[in-house]
Parts: sequence; C-alpha cells; structure tokens
Amino acid sequence: MIVDLQIASQSKQLPSLAQLEKWAQLAIQTSDADTEITIRMVDDEESHELNLQYRGKDKPTNVLSFPFEQPHFDDPDLAAEMAAELGDVQYLGDLVVNAHLVAQEAAQQHKTVIDHWAHLIIHGTLHLQGFDHTEDNEAQVMEALEGRILATLNIANPYVAKESD
Repeated sequence: MIVDLQIASQSKQLPSLAQLEKWAQLAIQTSDADTEITIRMVDDEESHELNLQYRGKDKPTNVLSFPFEQPHFDDPDLAAEMAAELGDVQYLGDLVVNAHLVAQEAAQQHKTVIDHWAHLIIHGTLHLQGFDHTEDNEAQVMEALEGRILATLNIANPYVAKESD
C-alpha cells in the first residue's frame, strides 16, 4: 500500500503515515496488485469548498472520496505509455479528510480521535473501490464490512453504537 500524504491542516491530532497505510491496506478488497491512494488532510474551509463543488452540499464534511477513473485512449501507443507510467500499481483515487471535523465528531461520539480516523480512512477507501451506502442493501454490506475490519483493530463497530444510542 502506497499512501501519498498531503497535510493542509493545522490540526495537531493527525495519524501517522504508517497508521494511514495500515488502515487503507485493511480496507483493500479488490486487488492483489500494489495499491496507491492519496490522502489529503484539510480543515473546514477546504472541506466546505470541495463538498459544495462536488456534492452540492454547503457545509464541511468529514471525508470525501474521489475514485480514480482510468482515461480511455483511442491511440494504442498513448495507452501503452500510460500503462507503462502507472506500472504495476493500481491507483484507487483520493481521500480528503477534514481533520478538525474528525476531532469534533470523535468528541461528540465519545470515541478516540485515532479510532475515528481509522474508521473514516477505511470507509473512504471502501468508497474508492466502489462500495456505497445510498441504498439500504448497499449500506448493510458496507457497514458490515467496516465493522469486521474495525474489529481487527479492536475498534468498536460505530454502526452498532449508533443504533443503541
């Protein structure tokens, strides 16, 4: 797992690169190839702008996922050049995580900041692989998978906790 880390946040409560790599790797479901993602840690302003631009929601959000879409080339030479550039690495896409909101939500939900980071990186990495939660059946599959992955880290299932509130 290769994580390209971009820190554009003033937060002091950030996970390490090793933690991010571990969590993202645990969430990989689709490939035996080396996998790469970009994780950008931001504050409210950038999160708000991106959420408005890409989702039409006029507020900051905790995590945004931008799956990579392989461009299609009609020119076989150009396609071969792109494949050679990418090599054996499968690029999944970008995660943008609002560090301030992660800390705020963790406090509101009575969990550690690091546990909430783990959940959101796993959640976002699953989104990069095509998992979704817009339909009830999709949400059940994705939430169950997240719960199983988090259990390997001894982190409580946030969906079970949510239901018991």
